[in-house]
This record gives sequence, structure tokens and C-alpha cells, in this order.
Amino acid sequence: MESLAPAPPAQAIAVLPRSSILVAALSTVVEWYDFTLYLYMTTVLSRVFFGTGSTSLLITLAVFAVAYLMRPLGAMAFGHIGDRLGRRKVLLGSMAVMTAAMLATALLPTHDQIGSIAGALLLLLRCVMGFAVGGEYTGVTAYLVEGAPPHRRGLVASLASAASEIGALLAAGVAALTVTLVPGPTLDAWGWRIPFLFGTLLATTVLIARSTMRESPAFEQQPPPDTKGAGPLMTTVRTQRPALYRTFAISALGSVTYYVGISYVPTYLGAVSGFSESDALWLSTIAALVVIVVTPFVGALSDRVGRRPALTLFGALAVILPPAMFGLMTQGSFAAALTGAVVLACMAGGISAVAASAIAEQFPVAQRLSGLALGATAATALFGGLTPYASQALVDSTGWALIPGALVAVTALAVLPVLRRLPETAPAIRAPQPGHLAPEPEPQAR
Repeated sequence: MESLAPAPPAQAIAVLPRSSILVAALSTVVEWYDFTLYLYMTTVLSRVFFGTGSTSLLITLAVFAVAYLMRPLGAMAFGHIGDRLGRRKVLLGSMAVMTAAMLATALLPTHDQIGSIAGALLLLLRCVMGFAVGGEYTGVTAYLVEGAPPHRRGLVASLASAASEIGALLAAGVAALTVTLVPGPTLDAWGWRIPFLFGTLLATTVLIARSTMRESPAFEQQPPPDTKGAGPLMTTVRTQRPALYRTFAISALGSVTYYVGISYVPTYLGAVSGFSESDALWLSTIAALVVIVVTPFVGALSDRVGRRPALTLFGALAVILPPAMFGLMTQGSFAAALTGAVVLACMAGGISAVAASAIAEQFPVAQRLSGLALGATAATALFGGLTPYASQALVDSTGWALIPGALVAVTALAVLPVLRRLPETAPAIRAPQPGHLAPEPEPQAR
């Protein structure tokens, strides 16, 4: 397929063909389908794998949190491979592991069949999935930023965020259809397997499509790595500490707004607001659909106004909006709950859209995946995987229904000063600044 730009002269960094960009951008569907599906099916999975005890829901959320702690380990392993051997190998390897883990989950025996061993097997497979996902989103965003036209990096990288919302939408829709159409006893017996089997088919399709992708042109034009010196991880720790801190802060905000403001919402609507499983899932489906439309516009906006202004604006909104929106969702009205869910989802989607390019742009090509592993993925593990569990545990222990919104607001308040001092990385408007990142060679017209 024809390239997005004319072939550059020697020493210039080429852009990827449209086919590779499209496959990479859309393939984040699988990662977010799986992890969002788990949260959307939490109440069902708690019964299937941990019985009907009073602690089953919290244990199921704890499994999600523990598995998420595997992400930094996977990110470091895949990051080392990606910075040494190339982005394409990472994207193929992580998707292959995800496909196998999702199929194995769909075939698991239940608590009624083998007792507590079922929950242990679920935890094991979630850890395998978490390890594989560690190489996914950071690998995709780095690949897109390195292969996109410089003035479109925000837009192109945001497509990965939009595609992740498509994954979330698919998860919500498939989960809602399954819960709505399959009777309760049948759902607990075998119906819960349907969404995971669908995910396996989706992952297999993406794996085949990824086999057609070209290697990142920026990586190909790097000098061969020094295999005798310090590895990419140690080099990154030594030379990129300010970038690691900034990336951690941006990703902490993106993770807490997404996993509390989008992924946890169906559980919240059912456990706190009293909505049925079916209604809660349909509300979340509508919210995910809105975010898919909004995300590319926010990514394009960041190309025009810069990453720092866009992130600062959404950071300020994350301080103000979440407590009010969670308050709306407790009123018992479908319209109020929908308003709260949509506003939270748009806020989280906007932050993710800008963060996709902003975090990758913090690092030079040679240490990019390692930097994202140490900064972004570590923040995601703490502020993504743990926050749904923490939100539900705090609501249960305090009885205060607005705790999830307060959790988001406090995190945003802590991150906001970092965002205000963020060096601008949007190539179209960035000016060289002493001590800041050196710009990468850009594509040149003939």
C-alpha cells in the first residue's frame, strides 16, 4: 500500500504505510476487550469461580489487581526485546500469548466443578495475560509515534486509544448481550464462556493481521545496539529519570480516570447504585460509544495546541468532575446515571488520547519501550489494576458512595503541577529547549 508520505532521502526517518498504521492502531482492541470484559463480567465471574459468598466480588477484583501487577514485569521483558530486536517482534509475541491465555480462560472449569482450584487457575491465567499485556499498549503507541507523520502524531497515536474504546465497547456489548439473552443458571453454567471465546477469535484475527506489519522505520534507522554494554533498562534508568517521572505522572492520571471512570462504572452501578447487571452494562456501552467518537478529535487537537495545554485542561477537569458524576450515578435515575457515565468516559478518553503520544515522546527511540515499561506501565499497574478494588473496598468500608470520584480527584490534584511544567513535545509547535529532548529526524519532502 502507498506510504503516507513520499519516500524520504537517506538518513531521514520514513513514515509507515497506511496498512501497518491501521493494523497497529486497531489491534489494541484485543487488550482492552479482555481486561474490560473481566471488569464488566465481575459479578458473574465472582459466582462462577469463587462461589456466592459475601467476599466473592472483592476476591474477583483482587484477582484483577494482582494480575495487573504483572504488567510491569511483562513490559520490562518485552521492552528489552523491543529496544534490542524491534517493535514488530514484541507486537507478535504479546498477541500470541494473549490469544492462548484467552482461549484457556474460556475452557476453565468452574467453582462448582473443582472448588477453589478454579479460582487459582483463573488467577494464574490472568497473570499470564497481564504479563503479555505489558508489551501491548506501550509497544503499539511507540510504533505509531515512530511511524506517523510528525504533525499527525497526536491523531495517529490517539487511534490506539479510540481502538481500545472499541474493545471496551465490544466487551460491554458482548457482555450485555450474554447477560441479557442467556438465562441466569445457564449463564453461570456455561454462558459466561461465550465472551471469552469471542475474544479468542478476535485475538487470532489480530495476530494474523499483525504478521503483515513492517518494522518501525525509526527503529530500523537506529545504530545496532551495543549488546556488550548496559541493557536498555539500565541505560534508561541512568539517563532518562526526569522523563520517567513525567511519564509515571501522566500515566497515573490516565489510568485512574480510565479504570475508575470507565471500567469500574458497571460494577459501581450494580453494587452501589442498584442497577441490574444488564442495565449497568448497557449504560457503559453507550458511554464507550461516545468516547470512540471523541478520542480522535482530542488527539488531533493536541497536534494543534500541544500536549501540555491539552493534558493540563483535562487534568483540571479530573479534579472537578468525578465526585459530581459519581453523585449523579447514585440518584437511581437512568438519565442521571447515563450523564455521569458519559462525562466520566469522555474525560478519561480525552486524557488517554493525548497521553498516547505524550508518553512515547518523552524518550529517544533507543530507550523508548524500556522507558515506557518503567514509567507508564508501573503507573498503570498501581493506578489502574488496584483502583477498582480500592474503590469498592473503600465504598464497602466507609459507606461513602462518592469515594471513587474523590480517589480520581486527589490523584489529578497531585499530578496537575507536573502537567503544567511538562516540556512541549508536539513536533508541529515544539521549540528547542536546553536540557529537553532532542527532536528526532523528521521525514523530509523530496
